[in-house]
Amino acid sequence: MYDTMRSSTEKIDFHVHCVPPSYREYCLKNEYAGEGHPDGMPAIPAWDVNSHISMMKSLNIKKSVLSMSSPGTHLTPGNDQDARALTRQVNEDMSKICKDHSEHFLFFASLPLPDVEGSLAEIDYALDHLGAVGFQILTNSHGIYPGDPRFNLVFDKLSERGAIVFFHPTSCHLRSEDGSVTRVTPNPGVASPVLEFMFDTTRSLTSIIASGTIDRCPGITFIITHCGGTFPPVLSRIARFSPFVFLNEDRVSNEEIKRMLETRFYFDLAGFPFPDQIHGLLRVVHSSRLLYGSDYPYTPFPLVKSLSEELEYGLRQCFGSASTEVFLKNGERLLSNSKGGGGRV
Repeated sequence: MYDTMRSSTEKIDFHVHCVPPSYREYCLKNEYAGEGHPDGMPAIPAWDVNSHISMMKSLNIKKSVLSMSSPGTHLTPGNDQDARALTRQVNEDMSKICKDHSEHFLFFASLPLPDVEGSLAEIDYALDHLGAVGFQILTNSHGIYPGDPRFNLVFDKLSERGAIVFFHPTSCHLRSEDGSVTRVTPNPGVASPVLEFMFDTTRSLTSIIASGTIDRCPGITFIITHCGGTFPPVLSRIARFSPFVFLNEDRVSNEEIKRMLETRFYFDLAGFPFPDQIHGLLRVVHSSRLLYGSDYPYTPFPLVKSLSEELEYGLRQCFGSASTEVFLKNGERLLSNSKGGGGRV
């Protein structure tokens, strides 16, 4: 438990995880999950409900919107049956946590992508029976990015249901013609969350812009992690190259991309947005599109606490008293518009 001075600013945490015992056990035995070393990290962090609630109280977090972290719930390429079972198990685990501690928790359900049929079934089940407020989708699913036409039915369903979609980064993967999947490690010895998570976030966001998914699916509200990754500084480059690389072969201007980001997206500030990264994002979106995120427990509590303090200071310097909008009001507005089963805050 955490015995520390309570933060003064009330918050809703949109980038925060849980590690149910069944999921931990499965990951420890699965080679594609790193056998306990996900994405090159030293270990799967310890987690339990009571410690999480204690952390929330010490940082004045009103609600935590739980989700699974990378490597997600489809761990073995080609094994859709196991993925459906594990996805259902962790979604039911998160639903039970939220029902037992409704004053503290909401959750984003997982989907067993790239299994499209299983994901379509899980969308309805999670919303209609488990009370999910939205869905977490990895930035790539065994090498398939979210704008890929193979996922059109899934995003069409999510739009039909008016869903919040929270993109969480994962390691980059390459899919060969024979269907085999390889995790890419450009810098051996450097765990994926250090750099690759930022780049894969950018690949994923570019994918849904280039594919036309955003315009085709008007019912979805997207959340992008870690201050937009490396996307803001390359936005103009993507726009200028759009006639050559976008699937619809139409040019997309800087202004059009910024309009999409301002109207369809929120960005969480998990990680290290200050002192530098935040300023690139604020050239692209208004502060009303920013959300708090702790990344607990994959970020351990002492670092969560110090980052929260840095964020409070940095946002006060940028926005003065309006910084409370980022921590609380923006999130309340987002959840109040959610069509999920547990959006009350």
